[in-house]
Amino acid sequence: METKIEIKDLSKHFGKKQALRHVNLEIGPGMFGLLGPNGAGKTTLMKVLVTLAKKTSGEVTLCGIPVSQCSQIRKIVGYLPQDFSMYGNMGAYEALDYLAVLSGMGKQERAKKVPLMLEKVNLGDQHKTKVRAMSGGMKRRLGIAQAIIHDPKIIVVDEPTAGLDPEERVRFRNLLCEIAKDRIVILSTHIVGDIEATCEHIAVLNLGEILFHGTVSQLLEAVRGKVYTMEVSAMELPMVQEQFLVTGILTNGSTASIKIVADGLPMAGAKPANPDVEDAYMYLMGHASALQGRE
Repeated sequence: METKIEIKDLSKHFGKKQALRHVNLEIGPGMFGLLGPNGAGKTTLMKVLVTLAKKTSGEVTLCGIPVSQCSQIRKIVGYLPQDFSMYGNMGAYEALDYLAVLSGMGKQERAKKVPLMLEKVNLGDQHKTKVRAMSGGMKRRLGIAQAIIHDPKIIVVDEPTAGLDPEERVRFRNLLCEIAKDRIVILSTHIVGDIEATCEHIAVLNLGEILFHGTVSQLLEAVRGKVYTMEVSAMELPMVQEQFLVTGILTNGSTASIKIVADGLPMAGAKPANPDVEDAYMYLMGHASALQGRE
């Protein structure tokens, strides 16, 4: 059974609202980033993959299994939703053991796997800590433990680092990379830095449509030669922001060092600069908005 996700011409409607429009993706092992603004359709796509929402049309298979075969899909998929929560009065071990019971895992298997999973997510020393006393990062790590306890081939995580402090965010990203060595991990987020730090292959989703699907290098290539830096006065800054796509501002008294993404030399004095993923993402979203404005 090949570890692969295939999505062909997927659409999803909620009444008259179209949440996904003719989505086509092929995802292989490793970290895969799904990037887009809030409301882009990322969570809907995730829910279709984990059988929590039914597709309206199109074909979706996970490891060769049609997504309509819910019981089979759930055996090979682990899911950490954005709003993941557990019983606050339970300790880490008790909570994970309870969730394993709900998934149908037997007593002997739980006795072996629950401690292993807690160690894997660095919560072995916190096995008695009440869920309500945990930090946001600890709760997310416990959430990952429940997602991987049945050894799935595919793991889906939705906005996992939102609200975490920088240290917890890095720790959580490293954990995802570690568990992605022999399986597919889909990271859905609006935080560009999380994608840039962890994913080689990405897709950008906006208003239910795929704007880009490829490698990070290919995305950066799309804006190579279009990124500039320059200094402007504080008085000029508002005018520059109206005329150009400004992706970075560093103010210093009466002047500001800015980064601009433009198809040609934006202003006299602008110097070429190396692009990053955020520049490429903003350029892509800017072009999408311009096209929608002309429709």
